[in-house]
Amino acid sequence: MKKSPYENFPKEELILRDHLAIDRTVLANERTILAYVRTSLALIAAGATLIYFSSDLLIKLIGGVLIISGVITLIVGILKYKRMQKSINKIKRS
Repeated sequence: MKKSPYENFPKEELILRDHLAIDRTVLANERTILAYVRTSLALIAAGATLIYFSSDLLIKLIGGVLIISGVITLIVGILKYKRMQKSINKIKRS
């Protein structure tokens, strides 16, 4: 795993700019998970709409693929969020 540039310094040596950079990183991580959730919900809603309003088997199949890809997108987003959050928390504790 990559080492954080902040791991080389004790917390007492971090200046205000460093603390603000960490806060910006936290906010960016939260924006990213919200984007993943928004995208996955849009994919799931599009897939459900195709399944509900179509009688063609191919269109229903495409809707199923959209729902599955929405769920996968959500899982990937959550995993990336947790990995980054763990890294951020490690920086804050050091």
